[in-house]
Amino acid sequence: MTDYKATLNLPHTEFPMRGNLPQREPATLARWQELDLYARLRAERAGRPRYVLHDGPPYANGDIHIGHAVNKILKDIIVKARTLDGCDAPYVPGWDCHGLPIEHVVEKKLGKPGDKVSASDFRAACRAYAAQQVAGQSVDFQRLGVIGDWKQPYLTMAPQTEADILRTLGRIVAGGYVSKGERPVHWCLDCRSALAEAEVDYQDKTSPAVDVCFAVNDRTGVLAAFGVTNGDQPISLPIWTTTPWTLPANQAVALNADLDYVLVEAGAQRLILAADLAASACARYGLDGRRELGRCRGAALEGLRLRHPFLDLDVPVILGDHVTTEAGTGAVHTAPGHGADDFAIGKTYHLKVYNPVGANGCFLPGTPFVEGLQVFAANKVIVELLRERGALLADRPIQHSYPHCWRHKTPTITRTTPQWFIAMAHRDLRGKALAAIGDTDWTPAWGEARIHGMIENRPDWCISRQRVWGVPIALFVHCVTGELHPRTAQLIETVAQRVEQHGIEAWFDLDPAELLGADAADYDKVQDILDVWFDSGVTHASVLERRPELAFPADLYLEGSDQHRGWFHSSLLTSVALHGHAPYRGVLTHGFTVDAAGKKMSKSAGNVVAPQKVINQLGADVLRLWVASTDYSAEMTISDEILSRSADAYRRLRNTARFLLANLVDFDPPRHSVPPQDMLALDRWLLRRAAALDAEVRDDYAAFQFHEVSQKVHHFCAVDLGAFYLDVIKDRQYTCQADSAARRSAQTAMYHVLELLVRWLAPILSFTAEELWQHLPGARQDSVLLAEWYDLPTLPDVATEVLSPAEWDHLRDIRDVVNRRLERLRVAGAIGSALDAEVDLYLEGLDPALLEKLGDELRFVLICSYVRLHQASAYPAALNSDNEPEVSGSARLWLTVQASAHPKCVRCWHHREDVGSNTEHPELCGRCVENVAGAGERRRFA
Repeated sequence: MTDYKATLNLPHTEFPMRGNLPQREPATLARWQELDLYARLRAERAGRPRYVLHDGPPYANGDIHIGHAVNKILKDIIVKARTLDGCDAPYVPGWDCHGLPIEHVVEKKLGKPGDKVSASDFRAACRAYAAQQVAGQSVDFQRLGVIGDWKQPYLTMAPQTEADILRTLGRIVAGGYVSKGERPVHWCLDCRSALAEAEVDYQDKTSPAVDVCFAVNDRTGVLAAFGVTNGDQPISLPIWTTTPWTLPANQAVALNADLDYVLVEAGAQRLILAADLAASACARYGLDGRRELGRCRGAALEGLRLRHPFLDLDVPVILGDHVTTEAGTGAVHTAPGHGADDFAIGKTYHLKVYNPVGANGCFLPGTPFVEGLQVFAANKVIVELLRERGALLADRPIQHSYPHCWRHKTPTITRTTPQWFIAMAHRDLRGKALAAIGDTDWTPAWGEARIHGMIENRPDWCISRQRVWGVPIALFVHCVTGELHPRTAQLIETVAQRVEQHGIEAWFDLDPAELLGADAADYDKVQDILDVWFDSGVTHASVLERRPELAFPADLYLEGSDQHRGWFHSSLLTSVALHGHAPYRGVLTHGFTVDAAGKKMSKSAGNVVAPQKVINQLGADVLRLWVASTDYSAEMTISDEILSRSADAYRRLRNTARFLLANLVDFDPPRHSVPPQDMLALDRWLLRRAAALDAEVRDDYAAFQFHEVSQKVHHFCAVDLGAFYLDVIKDRQYTCQADSAARRSAQTAMYHVLELLVRWLAPILSFTAEELWQHLPGARQDSVLLAEWYDLPTLPDVATEVLSPAEWDHLRDIRDVVNRRLERLRVAGAIGSALDAEVDLYLEGLDPALLEKLGDELRFVLICSYVRLHQASAYPAALNSDNEPEVSGSARLWLTVQASAHPKCVRCWHHREDVGSNTEHPELCGRCVENVAGAGERRRFA
């Protein structure tokens, strides 16, 4: 018996690309490194339009987490997409290397600088630790498939960068933006340092909420103000506060000039309260039967003298707009040493700025009643003292939003201390920054309003820290006047040159006399270091302006949504101070990763998804596909189940590519490609479909809509290819003669689709696309990551097609209806496969002549042995046999399906009446006889 299977063009089942990503990806990564791919990209794209995505530096501390992976993958997708656009898109990764987290790790090993270890040795240990962390994180980022200049990243601790940070500080100082002064700042008791607004998180905290009486000294004056003529009872002005520990620093009590205040009598008490808060306050004090004695505006009480509740001190009543009736009593205890509003109003009234709390959060020696106590521990002591003195009206805990150090997660306090600030009002820095925000493209659009509100309301930027591991504020200040040295600009450049050679130690080891000569005795050398947000915030100067392959301003900054108050924020202010505009043309923000329940990832909660584990189990490309498929504009949910779905989607994409490749093993594009005008209509339909998708994919990449790319490409592979085109062409691909025009037409279509598909996938599934690229037929570059977008050959005018795109959609809808009916027959056992059936279609609203244009090709599209077309009216009984829903628009169809009575061809499995008509091949249909022993069948072309 003849082996007709040998005459089929079956795909190579042992074709490569079988998955095993965790094992195969490292080999691809090694190949990129062997090619020196990043250098090749720079050389080949030299002179092209430049696109610069500036890397916001992650902190050099700890293993990378899933948020790091999201960030780096999004950046990599954009850079690779712009490279496909033909741009020169360099990517220089960076790391933020100074600051407190690194200090803490080193402190655990060596102790605090100045105790068991010198400051110089401590800094050296910090530098060594940061370098170790950078090396580890770099390996993990590269394993994600991120292409960049990993050989020469930027590090904020590199001497060159440290020097340029100093130079940038000098330029900002020269602009007059920097000054020193006593200001209230957030102070971390663990850091023992000032914090910037960007370093503060607001979390719930339980605090003691107390109402405290300040006794009125001048009862006669008060009675007159309220229009009360009699009464000897003591009068008190109660305040409400959640920080009893600040009462030792009290210097005044503030009222609002425009609020109404009432003098109320309740039992033996006479109290001054805001009219709108009197009822709630008295209820809180348990005072019943209150009686209003008089009323006046707050302005009438200005200058009233009060007795401090436990100190030998009289304090004044002052007026301020910050006093409201949202809570409390309408009277605000004022301590300029411990509050921003208090400090501001204190300047107006020339109040003493008294700060009895040390850097460690403990009260200084000599502070009455609380000497040596930590501030939060002092709350209880002060409350009991108030109770003993009869000054406590109410004491109850309250849960409220309170500032916490974002590194230590511990409550901060406010301390007024001498610090260095960048002034928001100088040269209208705030106004210019707000204007720059409006000139920037924000993705998502809500990012603009978010950072606008932060800039609009932020105080001056405190840029000084009282630590040792960081870039110094390399200034000399006059011992008496506090003025900067007149040669500050020159001195900063001289110091920068030394730092360039020896790192920041050059400043700390510097003897001022080396630079100042005889002036050294009159000037103090500043010991503070810069806020690390200044370090990263001036990388537009120390990196973008420094490196020739980059450019300022950058085309894009991309970070998590917390960076509106962090890197986006500090970069904006420093750039506006230097240049008057933002350092970026666009900003893209992504959300945080959360678990399936919407909870933030944390080790303590046990819900962390480690990228290293995902890569080892599923491969980096599955993780990259999850990132690309997720809408990054909101929180990004990840779990094992979600990753499993991403793995399923990945397999669909990979298997589609593998199937296409397996059917191109004998296809040489220069020799075998069929011109579009000679291709079968179905093959041209596929290319039109792919061309439309290609335009959408390019637009979606340009608009950063990566989830649209992944969804559309997956749909194309699963529906247009897997569920339709590839299913239809199997017969033609396998049964036609190998070099037949019909088969080569299908191969040509598949080849062009693969050229598009490999590029669509490359920015997202970089490892898989690279593997696919290496097996594609035809000459090509060494890596898909060196390629540009693929341009399909010009297709004939759509008006000349057998079916229009809309008519093809009609046909696919009809096919879906037929498939459902065939499946019912198969399940019932009436047929074994679709090819065992014959179908009669009765059409209403669609002219059968339209489908008759396809001729015998229609049965291959519907995958039936016979398909016959009729008007619906030709067989009225069919209208009653089965009412199908509308197929598309006004077109409706009814159908009858029956098992074929004709014999089955053993080669193509079609049931045809001519099977056995050829005595030499009695098991074959006439078409297969022609393909096996003749010149080959001729399929309809149009």
